[in-house]
Amino acid sequence: MSVRRAEVSDGIGAQLPVFIERADGGILLDVDGNRIIDLASGLGPTSLGASNRRVRERIVAQLDRFTHTCFMTTEYESYVEVCGWLNRNTPGDGEKRTALFTTGAEANENAVKIARYVTGRHKVLAFHGAYHGRTHMTMSLTSKSHPYKTGFGPFSQDVVHAPVPTSPRHDPAALGTFLEQVRASLTANDPASFAAIIIEPILGEAGCLIPVPGFLAGLREIADEFGILLIADEVQSGMGRTGRIWAIEHEGVVPDLLVAAKALANGMPLSSVTGRAELMNAVHPAGLGGTYVGNPLSCEAALAVFEQFDAGGILERAGDLGGIALGMLAPLVGSGHGVIDVRVRGAMIGIEFGDDESLEPSTERARAVTRHCHANGVLALTNGVHENVIRLLPPVVIDPDLFRDGIQVIVDGILAAS
Repeated sequence: MSVRRAEVSDGIGAQLPVFIERADGGILLDVDGNRIIDLASGLGPTSLGASNRRVRERIVAQLDRFTHTCFMTTEYESYVEVCGWLNRNTPGDGEKRTALFTTGAEANENAVKIARYVTGRHKVLAFHGAYHGRTHMTMSLTSKSHPYKTGFGPFSQDVVHAPVPTSPRHDPAALGTFLEQVRASLTANDPASFAAIIIEPILGEAGCLIPVPGFLAGLREIADEFGILLIADEVQSGMGRTGRIWAIEHEGVVPDLLVAAKALANGMPLSSVTGRAELMNAVHPAGLGGTYVGNPLSCEAALAVFEQFDAGGILERAGDLGGIALGMLAPLVGSGHGVIDVRVRGAMIGIEFGDDESLEPSTERARAVTRHCHANGVLALTNGVHENVIRLLPPVVIDPDLFRDGIQVIVDGILAAS
């Protein structure tokens, strides 16, 4: 670690400061020979395992052809094939188009660019608890200040944040109230000046918060009412993580633009914006792009991922993992052990800690359980608006028994901490 400190910026953090030598399925092997159960998937990207055979095969074959040309100078088929699959498998029946990028933040920023170009407007409505990236615009969209925004301002004054109803703090019966607050946020800032409403169908960095049923549909109606584009940020929740290809499918809502990244290419840097053809084609040629967008190695990785989705079984496996987690963790809610909520949608899981009666957040309890996990060979991540949530993003391909072992370590940590 002393060499790491001597060479790497202190601004780059690490939740578990170990160095990994090999990884696959649900196991990380560090340089000291320790085996760690992976319940993080590299913050979500390695959903099909950190050394997926088919992904490796397609990347290696592409290495023998070429590593880069820049699609905007000379084109290649894999870019087009990735766009085609996304067009066919993104919500909505109409004709669609896709543009590829490199990171989730880059894709989110380009989605905003497209919305502004199409509408001729400039403001964007985002939500409390949102995380959309670390570029200047996406930091502005992101709600949580520390560590993502501290010291990096000023931020865009064209971004307005509204509350989003989630359990356990918000009664689902209050849905109408929250939709009215969204409407009020728009009205107070001139709804005719808003280009987009952007939301994560599940707010990952906020602690896997799931908006109450009907909220996303309500946003769709409000967006239509005011001529605003609805952007679904599926960077973390997409690509089968929740048991559907896209988390927004659980609500039956069709966004105008959908952003993907992370598990799109199983850990290779690739992101995308997909939307109705008339929106995506509105921007002038060369108005979108970048040197590395849709890199051919990443495109091959994505095509390998698509092959495995098309073969079937991945979505069912995500659902099975969610069932295991819910069965083992839900009994702890309100049981006197400081677990105030367990949120599960497929293999996207949040365990929230606080006072059983007041629901006051308990950051230290979450950290204590995380320390227990790390000391006992399980990689789990602490996050949430109050840093009082353990977020689990296991590889969907993890062996179910291994996953149970990892969850049992968490359960043991919860009992020990209480």
